[in-house]
Amino acid sequence: MSTLPHASNEDLVCLPYAVGHSDEGVCLLIKMGPYRILLDCGLKDISPLITEDRLPVCDLVICSNARADRARGLLELHRAVPQLPIYSSEVTSLLLPLNWLDEPEPVPPFGQALPWRRSIEFQDGLTAELFPAGHLPGAAAVLLTYTGFYQSYSVFYTGDFFLSNSRLVDGLHLDSIRNLNPDVLIIEGSYGTARHPHRRKQENTLMTRIDRAIEQQQSIILPVPNLGIAQELLILLRSHHLFTGRDIDIWVDGKIVACCDAYLDLLPYFPPSVQNFARHQSLFWDEKVRPHVRQITPETLANIHQRQCIIITETEIDLEIYTAGHPFPWLVLLPAAPAEITLPPATTPQLTIETYLLSQHSDGAGTTQLIHNIRPKHVVFIHGSAPYLADLTALEELQNRYHLHSPAAGTLVSLPIGDTFIQPAPPADPNYEGELTELERQVNITLPTAISSDPRWHNFADTGSIEARWQGEEIVLRGVSQREMLDRQQQLNLSPDLHCCGNCRYQRGSRCYGTRSPLHGFKVTPDGFCPVFESN
Repeated sequence: MSTLPHASNEDLVCLPYAVGHSDEGVCLLIKMGPYRILLDCGLKDISPLITEDRLPVCDLVICSNARADRARGLLELHRAVPQLPIYSSEVTSLLLPLNWLDEPEPVPPFGQALPWRRSIEFQDGLTAELFPAGHLPGAAAVLLTYTGFYQSYSVFYTGDFFLSNSRLVDGLHLDSIRNLNPDVLIIEGSYGTARHPHRRKQENTLMTRIDRAIEQQQSIILPVPNLGIAQELLILLRSHHLFTGRDIDIWVDGKIVACCDAYLDLLPYFPPSVQNFARHQSLFWDEKVRPHVRQITPETLANIHQRQCIIITETEIDLEIYTAGHPFPWLVLLPAAPAEITLPPATTPQLTIETYLLSQHSDGAGTTQLIHNIRPKHVVFIHGSAPYLADLTALEELQNRYHLHSPAAGTLVSLPIGDTFIQPAPPADPNYEGELTELERQVNITLPTAISSDPRWHNFADTGSIEARWQGEEIVLRGVSQREMLDRQQQLNLSPDLHCCGNCRYQRGSRCYGTRSPLHGFKVTPDGFCPVFESN
């Protein structure tokens, strides 16, 4: 798979090289008339993008944001084909080199910056217009328009988008794109049909959890991607009322420091509220204001062991660099992925691992809201787990109005433009029939084993516990996550003299790590018990 098949110059076709499933990036080739446009280049291997004649498969590249899953292949592609135009917003062009901090020499900006909200003509009949997409600084949605001799059509590509405002980025304004009526909308569906609390509620929940951990004499580690959420967390910790003026050290490690410094150079591009904050105190580094934010260097690494602290570090870092020799117990907080993640086992008895939600992508309500506002003919869903994208294509409110597509990598998508709407085939029936048995003291619900073939089954109630509640005349079942189990454990206020899993030294992250216990490796409830109980 290296190029699109030969077709009429008036065809509109999409060939995905990668659609953001699992840990792959995003890379799409769009054919509009005679032109071929590459949308993002998150490939680790760019060989499919170069022909045997060492020519690119596209006429130009548009990068929607500077995150690695959208940009990791750009430098190699630029070096292989220097004459290939690579476009992005101005902020993204300045942030892109942060993806290659390990290069022997600093990588200078190599893309061409496009302005916001101005239609730019690339080639005869082919134009593009960028819209701020939220998500992170410089992230762009792009409207591509081709005007041919016989046919004209448009494609709107959201990239990663977020409708809500975050600490450092304003959300995508629907007023700016309402009733665009593109022929094709290519949209991310990272969270499927899930609904999230308001962004400020997510922030307050996280800050409250960190505050409680500090009160319990824990130190906190926040492993995060280098760009985006790392800077959001840092400004949140410095400005939230629970931490303003608090005497605690916040340590920042590795490449995150370089990304923060890059943000400081971009202050004129940030929202007025951020610029106003920066007029009164430094956005990130300030030794005079509490909490103190400090950079981890080989010289300062030993200082983190002196007292309780918060560490913001790279996702792939070896946590023992920080935990070894530190006198305080640790709480590791991981950002929840768009699909539920399996928490790694704790490496020491004094280390607890949990997840938190601080989304930078729109949830299901935001996704459908955007679709209905711009009213496309075709909707192509990418960037999300296959079950989550299947949930979106199964929505009746979308099936009745739009042509829906959710292609896998390598699947050619033809996008015919006409006046007739062809109802897509309905998805496989997602309903399962079971049996309900009412006993004297309990109710048993039996479901068929076919339900376990759905990948989501492995993330449903991995604790072994479920919750049932009435919703109108229906009963809704939902899995109880590890995070909820931990919160409930803390709410139980178990007596320290009680011999139960909540007080056992072998219980970490709602799982038993006692090798002699019959519960070894299993999820356990706080009030559980086994014969090899040992107190903390």
